[in-house]
Amino acid sequence: MNIAVITGASSGLGREFCLQLDALFHRMDEIWLIARREERLTELAAAMRNKTRIFVLDVTNEKQMDGFVKTLEEEKPVVRMLVNCAGFGLMGDFADLEYKEQIGMLEVNCKALTRMTYECIPYMRKNSRIIQLASSAAFLPQPCFAVYAATKSYVLSFSRALSEELRKRQIYVTAVCPGPVETEFFDIAERYGKTLAVKKLTIVQPERVVRDALTDSRKRKPVSVCSVWIKLFYVCTSLIPHTVILKMMRFLK
Repeated sequence: MNIAVITGASSGLGREFCLQLDALFHRMDEIWLIARREERLTELAAAMRNKTRIFVLDVTNEKQMDGFVKTLEEEKPVVRMLVNCAGFGLMGDFADLEYKEQIGMLEVNCKALTRMTYECIPYMRKNSRIIQLASSAAFLPQPCFAVYAATKSYVLSFSRALSEELRKRQIYVTAVCPGPVETEFFDIAERYGKTLAVKKLTIVQPERVVRDALTDSRKRKPVSVCSVWIKLFYVCTSLIPHTVILKMMRFLK
């Protein structure tokens, strides 16, 4: 049985990946949808033409993840695509934000993504794909977004290293690094702080991010960066010392 596994499927980029993959797939036996909100998953599944399976689980809950792993062990599917979209961010000074919420970012964005990837790789075959949702925040340290940016730096670094490790097995990994995207992300992220106005000038729609990501995945690119502005930002963070960029950012607050 050939399957695709998508975490964070109930909203935002995760939901958009489900819809676009559903339109692309013709030989996929099932698409496995993973998120905490059952009602949204049920609604999404009803809108898809491929056969789906819903897993209502919290990717940070070890017992619930154990149950998912048991399903893999029992059914032994071929995981043709894994898309790790589960994640969240919080803006604000590190010292002012709740400790548990910031640790939560580490749990979801890093630990859960790592485990899901680890558990799915044994079921992958030649030409399987892994798409990891990173962020343009991964390109350099982000004051007032410190933990989130650090988690996404982890995702980017981990994904690029994994891409090299799995290349000999012809399994391809792509880290997706969008800038601001028009999703529910900001409903949570801006609970304690606001996004820089200049960042919102670069906001894009989720359809575009996912379309570019799937194209880059097919091309076996290790990194997918959407929009000219974010690509320019990526180049600048590679060429200009981060200390200089961080000083410039102080004047944009």
